[in-house]
Formats: sequence, C-alpha cells, structure tokens
Amino acid sequence: MSKRDDLIAKYADDLLNKCKMQPDMDLLTKVTIGCGPAIYDADSETVAGSSASELETVKKNFLIKKLGLEDSPKLMEAINAVIDIYGRSERNKYRAVVYYMLTKHFGKEAVYAK
Repeated sequence: MSKRDDLIAKYADDLLNKCKMQPDMDLLTKVTIGCGPAIYDADSETVAGSSASELETVKKNFLIKKLGLEDSPKLMEAINAVIDIYGRSERNKYRAVVYYMLTKHFGKEAVYAK
C-alpha cells in the first residue's frame, strides 16, 4: 500500500471508531487527495481545534473557497460541531477527517464528484 492509502485507512478508522460514522471510502479518498501535500506534513496534517486562527483558516480556505459556501455564523458552528464529534480532547484531529465531516455536514459531496 502507498503512504496515501495508509493514511486513508487511518482516517477511515478515526471516522468509524472516534466519530462513530461509517465512512464513504470514495468520498474520503477524494477529500484526502484534495488536501494535497498537507497530509504528509506533521504540522499541517492535523487541525488544532483549540486555535481560533486555525479554525478561521478552515472556514476561509475550505468551507468558503473549496466548498463555495457563503460566510455566516453557521460555518463556525459547523466547524465546532465537527470538532466536538471528533472529540476536543483528541490530540490528532486529522485535516482530511475534519474536511470529510464538514463536506458531509453541508451536503457538498458533489464538489468531489468530478
């Protein structure tokens, strides 16, 4: 298996065991690929759930730019809900898993249907 396949398997395990959701492997793979090289860097592969600037970056770069959502308080509410589902005390909140859950939350799977 490739490094990316190993990471996708790890993300699927987090979704199943930590977030209690059955992963859509096709969508998870596409979201992971969409994260680009960030998934291979120890600092950028995770989302710091307690960092306001980090959550703002997720909102701007992912929800608004990638998913095409309008800026509103609902975006940060959704980010916080996903962080709660993942577990605030969970040390490693993987970016691909957070993005996957946000994509599902907003029903924006079509963004990855290309």
